Amino acid sequence: MESILLSFEAILNVKTILILFIGVIAGIIVGSIPGFTITMGVALTLPFSFGMEPVNGIALMMGVQVGGSSGGLITACLLGIPGTPSAMATTFDGYPMVKNGQPGKALAIGLWSSFIGSIISGIILIFTAPILAEWALEFGPWEMFALMLFGISAIASLSEGSMLKGLISGSLGIMFALVGSDPLTAVSRFTFGFTELMAGFNFLPVLIGIFAFSQLMDDIRKPPNQLTLDSTAPISYPIFKTIRDLWKSGVNVVRSSLVGTLVGILPAAGGSIANILSYDIAKKFSKQSHEFGKGNKDGLIAAESANNSSIGGSLVPMLSFGIPGDAVTAMMLGALLIHGIQPGPLLMQNQPVLVYGIFISFFLAAILMLVVQSFGIKAFMKINQIPHHLLVPIVLLLCVLGSYAVNNRIFDVWVLLFFGIIGFWMKANKFPLAPFILGIILGPMIEENLRQAISVSADLSLFLTRPLSAVLIVLSIISMGYGIYNNMKNRKKTGEDSLGQ
Repeated sequence: MESILLSFEAILNVKTILILFIGVIAGIIVGSIPGFTITMGVALTLPFSFGMEPVNGIALMMGVQVGGSSGGLITACLLGIPGTPSAMATTFDGYPMVKNGQPGKALAIGLWSSFIGSIISGIILIFTAPILAEWALEFGPWEMFALMLFGISAIASLSEGSMLKGLISGSLGIMFALVGSDPLTAVSRFTFGFTELMAGFNFLPVLIGIFAFSQLMDDIRKPPNQLTLDSTAPISYPIFKTIRDLWKSGVNVVRSSLVGTLVGILPAAGGSIANILSYDIAKKFSKQSHEFGKGNKDGLIAAESANNSSIGGSLVPMLSFGIPGDAVTAMMLGALLIHGIQPGPLLMQNQPVLVYGIFISFFLAAILMLVVQSFGIKAFMKINQIPHHLLVPIVLLLCVLGSYAVNNRIFDVWVLLFFGIIGFWMKANKFPLAPFILGIILGPMIEENLRQAISVSADLSLFLTRPLSAVLIVLSIISMGYGIYNNMKNRKKTGEDSLGQ
């Protein structure tokens, strides 16, 4: 109790709260700009944290991370362009909801889902960090392969309209993911003599090209009257209505937050996988799965709850074992080490004030994120009042800058253009984009973990005899089978509706 009180004293002062506030605002801005990732935002704050007290330095980075994770929903909803990779699934229902004349509702539900997801993961972080961290250490290459396989099974659910086109889209993503150096032998593959391709296609320019550039090209070809949203559309959404909507979807909120937390705990998984996996699970459990992708609030809730809850999950292995869950926690780990603090099993005993201070700053960052975005919704809505002949070049410029800033090379801008054209062609021919991105994210992880498992032991039965791996493989088969069944049922229903009309 004494340590907790000292932590509150260290955090609840004007200086620290101001640092958190600045971090949250910076995170929201960075998160809402396509290409300017949370990792980049935290990296920019890292030098400033060296001259601060450890608690203040971590608070600054925590504010950027929490604000950025939620900030990605702004452009995801208003423009159909994910501001961050972890807001990818947010576009599936957030953008259609805005196009249906409910921009205020989309932003409000997304915001409160992010907030509740953060709070739930924070509570889990406090009470179960050591237990969950030990569980995460049980994951070897067999379990990671099975988990990635479970994630790729979402292709069946995300293949709207045509299962064949969804499988082709996912296969294309996996094919492009093979470009570069072999993950184990470092032998170049499909580089065609281009040294720039030795490291493969960077995920961010690919994501921006597939979603942002293709969306902008789609907007350009539409008549002007189809580009402007209804000017009478409500720009705000009452808090009580938002809370009521979330209360009705309480099971979805809690389930998605748990999924996000558990995925966040696993090293190298991250918010983008939690975002898409939670969306897929919510769709499978929904009685209105055919409404997903058309502005369904449960799809938006699932995506955003998992998105932010993965942050709390990623802190578990960092604090308990000194193992970074993602790039952001790796930088936090570096900041602690520079201050002479060694994260690990003894951190709670040696630095209890710091640990509780990190917990408190996480909750405060979530509250400040909610306050800042609640008051900023009307300002964000101004985006839809900008004429598209001005908005499209501005967004395109930001996309180009974001792609270039990843590695400071013009090659990534060409990658953006190349995948933008592919994305535009896919949308024009009704190939779903989500399976493509899923393939390019999870494809390398599946290959790497499969080959690592085989290099450790050639006994393939280990995938089924190791309990966690076996359970995940069975879930993958069930998920794929249910997705195929649901897709066929929805197609049959659509056909009957069209005949009835």
